[in-house]
Amino acid sequence: MRGVLQQVRDELMRNADEKTRENGKRFFREAIKPIGVKTSVVKRIERECFKQIKDRGKDEIFLLCEELWKSGYLEESFIACNWSYYMRKEYTPDDFALFEKWIDRYVTNWASCDTLCNHTVGAFIDMYPEYINGLKKWARSENRWMKRAAAVSLIIPAKGGRYLEDVFEIADILFLDTDDLVQKGYGWMLKAATEMHRGRVFDYVMRNKSVMPRTALRYAIEKMPADMKKMAMEK
Repeated sequence: MRGVLQQVRDELMRNADEKTRENGKRFFREAIKPIGVKTSVVKRIERECFKQIKDRGKDEIFLLCEELWKSGYLEESFIACNWSYYMRKEYTPDDFALFEKWIDRYVTNWASCDTLCNHTVGAFIDMYPEYINGLKKWARSENRWMKRAAAVSLIIPAKGGRYLEDVFEIADILFLDTDDLVQKGYGWMLKAATEMHRGRVFDYVMRNKSVMPRTALRYAIEKMPADMKKMAMEK
């Protein structure tokens, strides 16, 4: 297993270039630690190396994921996120605490947060929906990434029409947060919910638009028809 970890790192370094490293930084205001590998190449390395360990147990693979997280490199975090998602059929309730630890200790940017939460945590919630209460705890955290994670973990379930009342409850908790990345996170969650519940989300926005941060509001209404957008944006 250690050999695979070293192979991942050797392949990433071999495919790194300064232009990609510098271009990647433009998408982040916070400090990040990129190696400088194109996304398509990271995905190839991730898939090829996973073939060598796919028959190992979940616990062993999660240990490798944690080692990747610990490095702090952006590309290694993406591989950790996707390898943990590949193991979704084996998730158990105890895994929630591990995912929580990864967010709290290792997530330092929106891209790692969203990659982990959209897929790994979102899939976990669909398997064990009682853990949505854990997301509501995250929403009350002092950690900006825990707060964003509370919302973006429900993006895919919300697109499918699930957990609407929980979506609104998490939005309520995060409602007046001053961090724009948190605002964008719960606005995105509301936007996802419009796929199946446009009217309910519109009503939520209209009830709250006088105090709702404009960043969150714009995200929430992005896929609504023009007339609804106009009404929502009116002072």
